[in-house]
Amino acid sequence: MNLPNALSLARIFLVPLLVVVLLTKFEGRAIVGLPKEYVAAAIFLVASLTDWLDGYLARRRQQVTTLGQWLDPLADKLLITAALVSLVQMGHAPAWIVAVIIGRELVVTGLRSVAQTRGHSMPASPLGKLKMTTQVVAIFLLILGPDHLGTLAILGIVALWGVLALAIWSAFDYYVAFARGMPGTEVTRQPGEGVTSDTVKG
Repeated sequence: MNLPNALSLARIFLVPLLVVVLLTKFEGRAIVGLPKEYVAAAIFLVASLTDWLDGYLARRRQQVTTLGQWLDPLADKLLITAALVSLVQMGHAPAWIVAVIIGRELVVTGLRSVAQTRGHSMPASPLGKLKMTTQVVAIFLLILGPDHLGTLAILGIVALWGVLALAIWSAFDYYVAFARGMPGTEVTRQPGEGVTSDTVKG
């Protein structure tokens, strides 16, 4: 297993740790002397950093593999879904917004799966990439919450509404591209192999 794939796997292993820290009621709400929200925010940031780092290393080292193309988006979706569901449980995020965001991920994943069976890839649009960045910011702020951010905690809710808007907009964008035969998609063929495509975030 190469380093980029190992980073994706590490991100998956961080998911249950993040959930445990967020949802477990520790005595004094502290872990090794730190508020549990700080620890959870740090875990989430480290996991999010591996999301960027594994893709960067895979491209730089030319280590893009079929396993990595499957493992990376799986790790992303597990991390974001676990964090959002935990925030709902904590009362830091509206359940209906989280349901729409997760539903969007399932729809786009389905469209990409169908596209791949037809020999096409659906690269992430700028909207999808912006949604991912906004998602990380929103979750980080919501984890810290009003107890640690005070009135600035409202920025987390604002960012979450931004994620909702971008999720709906980008989902529509993907659907239009899919319905039109996925224009602008790229198909890469290797000698003696079938169709392969880089899996990208969105």
